[in-house]
Amino acid sequence: MKFLHTSDWQVGRTFAFVDDDTLGALQAERLEVIRRIGALARAQGAACVLVAGDIYEHETPANRTLHQPMERMRQFPDIAWHLIPGNHDADTPEGVWARLTREGAVPDNVHVHRTPEPVQIDAAHNAWLLPAILQRRHTLADLSAYMNDAPTPAGALRIGLAHGSVVGFGNAEEDEHNPIALDRAAQAGLDYLALGDWHGFCQIDARTVYAGTPETDRFGTGGAGGGETVAVTLPGPKAVPEIARHRTGKYVWRRFDTTMLTNAQDIAALESRLRGIQPDNPGAVLAWLDVAGRLGVDELAMYENTVLRRLGGALACLRITGAPQLAAVADDLERLGTGAVRVAAQALLAQVQAGGEQADLARDALQRLFVFWQDMQGARA
Repeated sequence: MKFLHTSDWQVGRTFAFVDDDTLGALQAERLEVIRRIGALARAQGAACVLVAGDIYEHETPANRTLHQPMERMRQFPDIAWHLIPGNHDADTPEGVWARLTREGAVPDNVHVHRTPEPVQIDAAHNAWLLPAILQRRHTLADLSAYMNDAPTPAGALRIGLAHGSVVGFGNAEEDEHNPIALDRAAQAGLDYLALGDWHGFCQIDARTVYAGTPETDRFGTGGAGGGETVAVTLPGPKAVPEIARHRTGKYVWRRFDTTMLTNAQDIAALESRLRGIQPDNPGAVLAWLDVAGRLGVDELAMYENTVLRRLGGALACLRITGAPQLAAVADDLERLGTGAVRVAAQALLAQVQAGGEQADLARDALQRLFVFWQDMQGARA
């Protein structure tokens, strides 16, 4: 038997650090990835897709958001989609699953599991699904425990589907909420345990896997990664699953360690590094830089033009913390002529050189003054 395993679609998610255009594109891709998962299922010859919770970001999405993932799955009537609630979209009395059921909006090929009991999902392979159901955002009970005694026919393939934290895998605080026993697959005689909640692919053991989100949604390590969907082949009962990871995400997220900029070569190297992430499609890259260092007047202007303007326009998102400081000296004032701008710059430079509480503020003002002057000169050229 072959199926796909995915989780944490979180349709309707927002990203506070991006502009409106990028936000719309990121949200749209969380829907479009469903189409790519359906196409992957067909290409892999997988008859079903298991979605381990957090289909939605919120329990009370807008009506359009509520229906959008259902309509994407409806476009693949030959694929059976099996869904369970997660901590973001728990099966509460007035939550998403109650609304969808009440409105009759769940397509025939989509199966929303709201009861913790074995369900046959593939008669030809005698495959049974054992779903764990979250009815609130957080619980202290291990909802997968019932799988140990859940009856299935002799020789059946037993597949667990759950959303939560494997005890002993995450940090102690995470383990307290929605816990799942580290050896649940062994205890319950599962051929495979499909998990959701962790946003990057993570294989706990030969039969226990977090698929991660199919469209990456965060920077950094520890739950980052994602952008993949897992194809699972079960050769037979008790056989070791064959697991293959497939790229389904469009956007690439990268966070960099502190980048020191001290000259034009450093700036050129940074540009090359960022453009090299996705040379053919930099518009699919979100990068987060921490920038430090000191640059001369000309190099600072180069940084503003190359990094902040050109790369800021080329990438989907360029998030920058920190900034290079201006390393101006008295000779740099010569380029400002003899007018009021130079007088102001002289006063600011003197304050920077004197140090004290106002030095940093004066340095920032002087930096802005030189950048403004460079822009004005460029406009006149």
